[in-house]
Amino acid sequence: MAGIVSSSSGLKIHYPSSSSAEEVFDSRRQSSRLTLLSSDSLPTTHSRGIFRSTTKLKNPSLYAASDSWKWRTQVSSSSSKEGSSSSSSTRRQDVVINLLKSQLYDAIAPLDRGVEATPQEQQRVDEIARKLEAVNAEKEPLKSTLLNGKWELLYTTSQSILKKKWPKLLRPNGKIYQAINVDTLRAQNLETWPFFNQATANLVPLNEKRVAVNFDFFKIAGLIPIESPGSGRGQLEITYLDEELRISRGDRGNLFILKMVDPSYRVPL
Repeated sequence: MAGIVSSSSGLKIHYPSSSSAEEVFDSRRQSSRLTLLSSDSLPTTHSRGIFRSTTKLKNPSLYAASDSWKWRTQVSSSSSKEGSSSSSSTRRQDVVINLLKSQLYDAIAPLDRGVEATPQEQQRVDEIARKLEAVNAEKEPLKSTLLNGKWELLYTTSQSILKKKWPKLLRPNGKIYQAINVDTLRAQNLETWPFFNQATANLVPLNEKRVAVNFDFFKIAGLIPIESPGSGRGQLEITYLDEELRISRGDRGNLFILKMVDPSYRVPL
């Protein structure tokens, strides 16, 4: 290598032989290669490589951008996996819900709205209903528009509705409906054959799921209105709700299972 030596006459430059010059050239070329392997070429004071070099890359930001791109790719890949996992979880839950709903419909189908249910069958229906309630996606059903409309009663344990002790000809033999409008907080119960009785009520929210039910008018045979004496009161909790199925429980422990038949129905004010 070229060097600097000192003498009495001043500084002199010493030039190496040709063979030494070739060695220097080879050494520099190897040094350049090693520079690419050294993290000293990055804008940092810490060495992450085995070799060190004092030579700086002309554009170290390219390496920083590359590292940043790799990090964003890893984050994006991780987010994509999380999104895929969430989607798969949602699909699995939908499968579970549909299976439980199918089991519930099968269980109540032969029970004549609950009139023919034995205690064992009542317990079976209640168990399936509770499993559906556990996976209820509507945490605030009283704020959901899915609640609006006319619902057909498929099953209940309420003896005041079933009237098991009455002669069969005097029981409600036709379909029974309940309608709710969350925007006006109004509800309506409608019987069909043979009496066509009706009742309307005001709803008072007690929390996001439960309402107090205050009946204001009854109609005998759907024609003769009678004002409620004030004793017609109760509570109702919406424990499961989707676009086609509603499960509710009353303050006396009764279970109500209903299906949507007319989402556009409006309760009289």
